[in-house]
Amino acid sequence: MLEIKNIQKSFGTLSVLKGVDLQVNQGDVVAIIGPSGSGKTTLLRCINYLETADDGTMVFDDECFQMAKISKKDISRLRKKTAFVFQNYNLFQNKTALQNVTEGLIVARKMLKAKAVQIGKQALDKVGLSDRYDYYPSQLSGGQQQRVAIARAIATDPEIIFFDEPTSALDPELTGEVLSVMRQLAKEGMTMLVVTHEMSFARTVSNKVIFMEDGRIVEEGSSAEFFEHPKEERTKMFLQTIHDTTGLDD
Repeated sequence: MLEIKNIQKSFGTLSVLKGVDLQVNQGDVVAIIGPSGSGKTTLLRCINYLETADDGTMVFDDECFQMAKISKKDISRLRKKTAFVFQNYNLFQNKTALQNVTEGLIVARKMLKAKAVQIGKQALDKVGLSDRYDYYPSQLSGGQQQRVAIARAIATDPEIIFFDEPTSALDPELTGEVLSVMRQLAKEGMTMLVVTHEMSFARTVSNKVIFMEDGRIVEEGSSAEFFEHPKEERTKMFLQTIHDTTGLDD
């Protein structure tokens, strides 16, 4: 479904991605983990063309694209097949939850307002916000705002959703409600690529884990194999540190 080869990205003299290869099959839930500064978010942003990679190729739905030279028309076409959920929600503060979900459908996709409202309400219902259609972001908790952002993503009926640390801005007690929605999406077969620090999600919901450090993939494999039998010493050290600080097996 999605294959990336040799993706490279530098900011000035700082090399952030150093030849990353990645493959995502339909229905996969892929967790990208690793220490801060390893290139995880940059990888996700390059895949969705929020950043322009310096080199690399992308194959999406059997079409091949040169990532450094892709046209704006192709970027627009690809984005209509994908959705992106940001760390900090990226909601319009002057629009209600329902308006935040319908805005892209009406403006970018030229959908009739009545149809967009119907889809928007269904999406908000799906994330447990059927009683919050007319609430503004300032009237919602962080977890509710992120669920609005997820509703906005699923309303476009994407082939894949990219999540950039969707719970990192949340208080711990609000993290669970967002992860619950993501678990339900996974059960329904939604393809997801998730940059996350939530090891429980990576272990129990994703079917594939990628561990990055210093702009490279150190290790990847099935979630069960990755957590039970890591192969690389650096992976073992990382997982031990996570276990010592958070109690991974609890």
